[in-house]
Amino acid sequence: MTRLLTHSDLLALLDPAACLDVLAEGFRTADEVSIAGQRVRTDLPFPGTATALVPGLLPGVEAYTVKVNAKFPAARPALRGVICLYSGVDGELLALLDSATVTAWRTGLAAALGTHALAAPDPAGTAVLGVVGAGAQAELMVRGLRALRRFSALAVYDTDADRAADFAARHDGRVSGAAADVAAQADVVLLATWSRTPLLGLADTRPGQHLTTLGADEPGKQELAADLLENALLVVDDRELAASMGALAAAGLPAAAADATLGEVLRGEHPGRAGAPATTRTVYAPVGLPWQDLALARLAHQEAERRGLGGAVDLLG
Repeated sequence: MTRLLTHSDLLALLDPAACLDVLAEGFRTADEVSIAGQRVRTDLPFPGTATALVPGLLPGVEAYTVKVNAKFPAARPALRGVICLYSGVDGELLALLDSATVTAWRTGLAAALGTHALAAPDPAGTAVLGVVGAGAQAELMVRGLRALRRFSALAVYDTDADRAADFAARHDGRVSGAAADVAAQADVVLLATWSRTPLLGLADTRPGQHLTTLGADEPGKQELAADLLENALLVVDDRELAASMGALAAAGLPAAAADATLGEVLRGEHPGRAGAPATTRTVYAPVGLPWQDLALARLAHQEAERRGLGGAVDLLG
């Protein structure tokens, strides 16, 4: 039987702390898999794009994922699709999961891990958090970060003023008038937009600041200018992907421009901010990797089986 896990099912099944744990372990171990994940994107004869991520693999896990997404910027939600979770033993289709939910959770929480690893230590919780783009991924980034560290205040900007106001109300923050205003106030800045022109450059930031950019996840999208990326300690999730369709590609920079991957930082192979002066700007610029879909899909499926949640269907019947 194939378990069907909807948006509502996944919200009942997924726990941020458990998700953070499996994502952190994935960053430390995913490079042990000899088969590289692929990310395939194509334009459509409609106002959207299609993306497939295959296969999602992790060492020691006898399962894999295939994800197919449609991205239509004017739609709500803008991302729709499905994640297929397959058995690695016999190819059985174990589950079909709503990809918009899993993608928001794995992207936002993985970004929270990268942000926490690279932002300046702040045991007193005096830092200000800034958000540019108040969508689903920003929601999960903030939830994940607040599970890892404290902040004294939050500033948020979105081109949709009502969405920014709603986000600020949910997270006890205040609305700002522009991306640059957020950067002027915040010590840690999270960007998750559809922008195709840089929202922040070097002059908009200050020494010691950290920025995480999620918007550059396909060709043509860009949130941070090249001069900022070139003058920061730059960490990505995958160098080649970042250079072919991520933040490096958008800025015209090669794979070698990335100082490290987050896996290297979490494994202690690169010191991250700890090895740099306190005045160093840090940037985390992920694209998103197939194994992250597997990490959360498997977690949700195991919990659904344990609790008997979600519908079930025999697709071969």
